[in-house]
Amino acid sequence: MRIALGSDHGGYGLKQEVIQYLDKRGIEWRDFGCNSWESCDYPEFGRAAAQAVAAGECEKGIVICTTGIGISIVANKVPKIRCALCADPVSARLTREHNDANMLAMGAGIVGKNLALSIVETFLDTPFSQEEKHARRVRAIEENT
Repeated sequence: MRIALGSDHGGYGLKQEVIQYLDKRGIEWRDFGCNSWESCDYPEFGRAAAQAVAAGECEKGIVICTTGIGISIVANKVPKIRCALCADPVSARLTREHNDANMLAMGAGIVGKNLALSIVETFLDTPFSQEEKHARRVRAIEENT
């Protein structure tokens, strides 16, 4: 599994924690920026990570900004992306089971390191349920993008 990562300066520190977590689990990742605490604009980095997932270069993606809102909106503008903004593990589990979300957005100003890593773990380890009602809904989402 390869994970696409993207953040702005507000999510940079938490992204570094996610990178350490992925390394410990032996999960391959690709960082699409940003690369410092210097102020920058999240659309560039969220879009790049989402495009890598949509193109099949990465299986899933994780994007982080201060609230997670802006970067999730950007990711969801890319066709084939279903990015869910999650602030708890239950939402992360349900978005994988029900929506087959292929990207996770988090707000570094909303969730701390321990909670964020629990959300990431849940998101990465939860499979899509394959239930017909959920598969039908995911197909309907894809038809409208």
